[in-house]
Amino acid sequence: MQLSVSQQMRLSQQLKLAPRMIQSMEILQLPLMALQERIDQELVENPTLEQVTRDPEASSDTETELEVDRAREEATEKTSDQKELVVDDAHNNEADFERLLEISSDWPEDNLGAGSGVSSNRIEQDGDRAHDLMSNVEARSQTLHDSLLEQFSYFNCGPQARDFGEYLIQNLDENGRLQSTLAEVVQVYQMAGQRISMEQAEDVLRLIQQLDPPGVGARDLKECLRLQVGPDIPFRDVLLTLITSHLEDVAQNRLPVIERKTGYSIDAIKLAIEELHNLNPWPGSGFAQRTIERITPDLSVERGEDGKWVVTLEDEYIPHLRISQRYVKMLRNNPDAATKDFIRKKVESAKWLIESIEQRYNTLKRVAQAIVDHQAAFLDNGPDHIVPLKMDQIAKDVHVHVTTVSRAVDGKWIQTPRGMFPLKRFFGGGTTTADGVEVAYENIRRKLKEIVDDEDKSNPLSDDALVKELANCGFDLARRTVTKYRKGMDIPSSRQRREY
Repeated sequence: MQLSVSQQMRLSQQLKLAPRMIQSMEILQLPLMALQERIDQELVENPTLEQVTRDPEASSDTETELEVDRAREEATEKTSDQKELVVDDAHNNEADFERLLEISSDWPEDNLGAGSGVSSNRIEQDGDRAHDLMSNVEARSQTLHDSLLEQFSYFNCGPQARDFGEYLIQNLDENGRLQSTLAEVVQVYQMAGQRISMEQAEDVLRLIQQLDPPGVGARDLKECLRLQVGPDIPFRDVLLTLITSHLEDVAQNRLPVIERKTGYSIDAIKLAIEELHNLNPWPGSGFAQRTIERITPDLSVERGEDGKWVVTLEDEYIPHLRISQRYVKMLRNNPDAATKDFIRKKVESAKWLIESIEQRYNTLKRVAQAIVDHQAAFLDNGPDHIVPLKMDQIAKDVHVHVTTVSRAVDGKWIQTPRGMFPLKRFFGGGTTTADGVEVAYENIRRKLKEIVDDEDKSNPLSDDALVKELANCGFDLARRTVTKYRKGMDIPSSRQRREY
């Protein structure tokens, strides 16, 4: 075997994202409240980053500070060329730091601490901010298991039954049902060295099934519903029959089948079904800890003096930022190399954050304004006048990549005179009517709902009939498309919509 050494040249393309570009994309994708949390976190972790107090009587010396207002003006003049995000790693951004040092030479030294230490004001601010964060932590709310354990403690039962009852409660899922059969739970409990008979387990389960909310401790859906049927509930016998043997028929609206098999009248069955709808198949759902976030709009739109719709940014919740004068002075005067390297990295991180926020403002406003320009008819005349719009159309108008548009609108809300909407609400495909007019799919779905709402419920329209009705309105759609829209809107089939 002969060995040889050779040299080869190969041409390839690679996409590498600089850290600054990655951070800019992350900041762009953050909604308003998430951005505020990110800034608060950076203020705690980065000592070189300061919040600027918005004082209308502030002196003109702030023109020399790296504030957000100044960066915003620079960002507005810049184009969206992604080359602005490339970091000069080879020279460690020396030009930027030289500019910072030159600026710092003109700063007043009124609030600078002596030496290289951190002032007590900074320490107090960090301590107050951490205290506020801890004070704003919500107390833990009571869970379903906590409630059941508290109620179960009121029963007068022996220690063996009490231990198994607490064990059984811990084995209920978030809806209050047993995750396994009672026999399996008893077997696992016995394998752990505990003693309980199947008869005792049945007795304990019956005690748990007496707790609130009604329906907890059930082994399946039917038992869960039966536990909620009290002795005084109207049409109790009919309701128990429906739960025991005809839940599928009720779901499919097969009332004549139920009438034929049970002998109950249609009217009695309908009244029992109304009572059935009042039962809760997930009794523990009221204890589910779901955090409901308050939606804060990132933008608002109002009519300008020239009659056009104008987008403005809602930035009152976002603090104005700058790089600390003190730390830039330390970077200039401190002889310790390790300290200067630490400060240099923190200053670099702070500068990137400020510029990323400003690029977010600039991009988000231009994207939103382009969307509003396309959907001016919606704002003028209402939802029926929304037009088909795709993200690549906005990307071409704003001269950015379509993924930038996607990140800009993700999770963002806009306040309009017609209500608050997510920016994604204004995007959607469409079709062309018989008259050659483009119409959004959303308008077709709205028309479909109107037709279903106005139909004769004793003889509801089939999907084929819905196709004909939509065609009469100028929407030429295939039957499978209408079926897909109907299912997507949770509209039942014609058989399920029929009222007897």
